[in-house]
Amino acid sequence: MTPPTDNDTTDATTEAPRGPLTGLRVLDLATLFAGPICATMLGDFGAEVIKVEHPRRPDPSRGHGPSKDGVGLWWKTLGRNKKNLTLDLSSPGGREVLLKLVAESDVVIENFRPGTLEKWHLGWDELSAANPRLVLARVTGFGQFGPYARRPGFGTLAEAMSGFAAITGQPDGPPTLPPFGLADSIAALATSYAIMTALHARDATDRGQVVDMAIIEPMLSILGPQATWYDQLGYVQPRTGNRSTNNAPRNTYRTTDDKWVAVSTSAQSIAERVMHLVGRPEFIDEEWFATGAGRALHADELDAAVGGWIAQHTRDEVVAAFEKAEAAIAPIYDVRDVLADEQYQALNSITELPDPDLGTVKMQNVLFRLSETPGSIRWTGRPHGSDTDEILGGLGLSEAAVVSLREAGAV
Repeated sequence: MTPPTDNDTTDATTEAPRGPLTGLRVLDLATLFAGPICATMLGDFGAEVIKVEHPRRPDPSRGHGPSKDGVGLWWKTLGRNKKNLTLDLSSPGGREVLLKLVAESDVVIENFRPGTLEKWHLGWDELSAANPRLVLARVTGFGQFGPYARRPGFGTLAEAMSGFAAITGQPDGPPTLPPFGLADSIAALATSYAIMTALHARDATDRGQVVDMAIIEPMLSILGPQATWYDQLGYVQPRTGNRSTNNAPRNTYRTTDDKWVAVSTSAQSIAERVMHLVGRPEFIDEEWFATGAGRALHADELDAAVGGWIAQHTRDEVVAAFEKAEAAIAPIYDVRDVLADEQYQALNSITELPDPDLGTVKMQNVLFRLSETPGSIRWTGRPHGSDTDEILGGLGLSEAAVVSLREAGAV
């Protein structure tokens, strides 16, 4: 099937493809980062996402990471396809406006500490009374109950507590954390899935429900059968660096032009092809070579063979030889390589958008391609509160009412 060509981008003045979530309204009350990423994913496929921020304390992600001429660059991606509304939810006026919005919305995403919405009289009882069909996604570090529920929770803590950091890094080195929001991103994917599941259930029951997403859990779930291994065998997975206990050769190798490649031999046939390629076919006849676990026990020998051969060739030569041999390899990229790669270019994985502050800006495209109802980036992240008047007007509030709310600090 030829991939659709309109899984791309348009600015706010251009008619965008109608995504499959068109007609769905999402209120993004969350900050840093799992909840907002989830909302971005829904917006990429047509949902109307309204980003709600405090009037005087914008989402901290607006100031995270590098900026250009005072413009936060991370927000351009995280805030894409979102309208921006300022609202002080702790104020009577802010509470009233939110309940009006909830009555006309499908999903609320929040990540306040458990009990915060209830303190503002905006808990599930009040929200579901305003809209019985509402799905409320509550994204917190540790979930809504339990001894840690009220602790501050960030993705880093999930990466530590899930067991991820314990198995990441060199055997003789410290546990290693990822240099980006891995747990938050995985939790965002899981929350998107949970929301769509709850919306599907709503079709049958005509009732919304609460999604309780603890950031520590999606990270735990992707780490494989560690709990089962320990339960049945008392086995605790160690740190093995780039190696695997399940197969070998599996590592990163330096090329003669001081670049790196990654090799995987999860399939037996691939492992055999690699041995032929690097000129060591005699390994294939060894009894231990017949299984991935057996090969892993001889990783030193296999790494020496593969690494020695790779070290005599440039990265391009190595990749070409592996591809010709139908063996699995990938060059290790930094972002410069990603932008230049022909496969990413063919998929339009990185796209360029018009932006009023930056002229144009490149960012990752929508997450996947749909043949009939593709997603799209309709605009990049907008300024704090830029759509407040439009949204409040859409609720039927008069100009005088908006002025009154603003004077009271509610918006």
